[in-house]
Amino acid sequence: MIRHIVLFSAKDHATIDQIIAGRSVLTLIPHARRLEIARNRKSDQLGNDIDVVVYGEFDNETELAAYKAHNLYRESVRRVRPLREMLFAADYDEAIDAHVRPIAAVGPLVPRNDG
Repeated sequence: MIRHIVLFSAKDHATIDQIIAGRSVLTLIPHARRLEIARNRKSDQLGNDIDVVVYGEFDNETELAAYKAHNLYRESVRRVRPLREMLFAADYDEAIDAHVRPIAAVGPLVPRNDG
């Protein structure tokens, strides 16, 4: 599974709701297994520069590519690009790239080895 995370900061904090609305169009695209658009709670003790978070899960690279090629994706970019200051995006394959601690485990994180 591919995880897709995008972090935004607004040029003007008064437009955060517009950014969320513009990104919420993405939830209509059928290729994601899960897609969330959220306002950052800004509860981190070290940094709170991010205003909006997009989190998506995709079965594979093909589904992620289809999502990014969709007309609604381009519409969302058109709506949000003029309102955002910074954008950070990251994609990773949960089965290959992620180091996961099993829920019941105690101790250091271990690399996942599913085969």
